[in-house]
Amino acid sequence: MKRFYVFIIALSVMVLAACGGCNRNVTPDPDFPPVDTPEVVVDPDLSLIEQTVLVTNDWIFSGKPSITFQVKNPNEASVRVEAKMRISTDQKQEVEIVTDSVDIAGNSTKEFVMTTTSDLAPGFYRAVCWVNNKTARSFFFGIDPFDIVSAPDKQADYDAFWTTTKNQLAATPMDAVLTEITDHSSATRKVYLVEMKSIADGLTGDPVTIRGYYCEPQDGQQHPVIMHFYGYDTQGSKSKCECPQGGTSQYAEFYLSHRGQYLNNRPASTKNPGVTEDCVNIYGDWFAYNFGDKDGYYYRGAFMDCVRAVDFMASRPTSDMTRLFAEGSSQGGALSYAAAALSNYPFTAIAPNVAFLGDFPDYFQIVGWPAETAKQCQKKLGMSDEQMYAFLSYFDTKNLATRISCAVLATSGLQDGTCPPHTNLAPFNNLLTSPENKEYHFYPEMQHDYPKNWYSMIMNFFKERM
Repeated sequence: MKRFYVFIIALSVMVLAACGGCNRNVTPDPDFPPVDTPEVVVDPDLSLIEQTVLVTNDWIFSGKPSITFQVKNPNEASVRVEAKMRISTDQKQEVEIVTDSVDIAGNSTKEFVMTTTSDLAPGFYRAVCWVNNKTARSFFFGIDPFDIVSAPDKQADYDAFWTTTKNQLAATPMDAVLTEITDHSSATRKVYLVEMKSIADGLTGDPVTIRGYYCEPQDGQQHPVIMHFYGYDTQGSKSKCECPQGGTSQYAEFYLSHRGQYLNNRPASTKNPGVTEDCVNIYGDWFAYNFGDKDGYYYRGAFMDCVRAVDFMASRPTSDMTRLFAEGSSQGGALSYAAAALSNYPFTAIAPNVAFLGDFPDYFQIVGWPAETAKQCQKKLGMSDEQMYAFLSYFDTKNLATRISCAVLATSGLQDGTCPPHTNLAPFNNLLTSPENKEYHFYPEMQHDYPKNWYSMIMNFFKERM
């Protein structure tokens, strides 16, 4: 019996072996398909995800922002990303945190929009955006900027203050001295260094000498006048100042170096054309000079330097004062507003870019400088906030703007950490200028800088009004 069982087992093994050797020639049974080897699934590498936020509508919106995320997924498999957006005011007050989950197909790029749950008040806001806890972008955007209210805060004697100041300037002889810069002059237009007197640094005292470069057409005709005002003199006292070339005879132009800055802050060794003596800044930090004393404050004198430069141009036979223009950036933008507000001659148009000195009560809540300087002076003098802002109101561009009705082209960078857009809108929104005669251009990614097309843009604006 044992032999029989051994025989049966051996026979089964032989049959099974024979069947195994015939498998390649057997047609698979469709009702019983072979089992495939399972695929190895590789989890997508989330570190390969790329994210950013696109600039749309120059980041200026009405009511709610529309923040467009762009996410690229280079993985074969789709992924789900977690997006987050934190919104705060430009004064660092948190408004809302918005989150969302978004599926991104493999090897694809997807854009999606995130917004707030409710409308935002007119103003400027900061958005910090993340995808999978990685920063996509941090930036400022605006909501209905032309509806921002920066109420004037002029003191009761504001107009009387500036009338007294201008009367003091009128009583100060100009005593202008012109020195031709022959190697910068041309047959059509001569270039001069002008040295002249301006108002004292207070109600009494000696007049202050200011300087500038003047370009005078040589055809004997009257020409449009363009005033150029400079930003804060951060170049250092050893750097050379710009001296224009003779060039075209189309315009009479003046490049003002107001008190303590530029030509008035350079030793003779820098060899600025025409300047043969050492000129020293006696004011230290200009913003802090005589802080708290409105009759001796630096910008009282600097604003009058602008008025004096305009008066000088009016004294020249080739100046057509019915076509009067000004431009400047940062401090130069503020000086453009000051010249238009305080000049004895009405301006046709001005172009302030990233203008300084706007809406101090809000300005000091948004960025560090010049707030730190002002608060150091405030502490030293024992001034209250109310006293400090009352003092600064005499020099605030939002108050100057209430005296301006000429055409205005203004620009600002949304990412400007020196003169943020809120402070630029403060004077613009308080202008007496009619809406159709003023323009504002936002540059969403620009910081404290010039737009690339700045000079061509302002000259086109001016030419339309010549």
